[in-house]
Amino acid sequence: MPKLERLIETILFQSRWMLAPFYLGLAFCLLLMLVHFVRELVHFVVKIPAATESDVILGVLALIDITFTANLVLIVIFSGYENFVSKIEVGDHDRPDWMTKVDFGGLKQKLMTSIVAISAIQVLRAFLYIDQSSGPPDSTKLAWLVGIHVLFLGSLLAVVIADRISDPGKPAAEKPHPTQKSAGKD
Repeated sequence: MPKLERLIETILFQSRWMLAPFYLGLAFCLLLMLVHFVRELVHFVVKIPAATESDVILGVLALIDITFTANLVLIVIFSGYENFVSKIEVGDHDRPDWMTKVDFGGLKQKLMTSIVAISAIQVLRAFLYIDQSSGPPDSTKLAWLVGIHVLFLGSLLAVVIADRISDPGKPAAEKPHPTQKSAGKD
């Protein structure tokens, strides 16, 4: 029986590698987002000589929105892979500091924070488009955008409170990753 148990545990443990194609797919999505970003940037640059202040703000917000979404994808790739598949072995000189500090709770908070930021940009863009529309603003659409944004804010708050209740010690950003050595201890 111990051999069967060991075999089952080995299969289950190795099954984590089935997640690797998901992260590779997300890395490919980053490439697609880069193509979209470049297209939006070119579109923005071409229109800048005749652009109004609102056009400039909306163009920049569109680029920020794409960048935040790309950051969100990158956080999911790095943290998800490291938390659920395997440690990423790269030179320490190029490794972002947050990679060794983000656990699953921190990942949830970063994801929700990014979603709230993206949502806020969408709401701001909708309000700026009011000036450019020739007709009356679509108050139903604006109400939905604001309502969804408030829902995301509430969700972020719930995640933060749940994490604080489950581990009332230090904030997640200050907690060392389990593989990190504490300063002064060898």
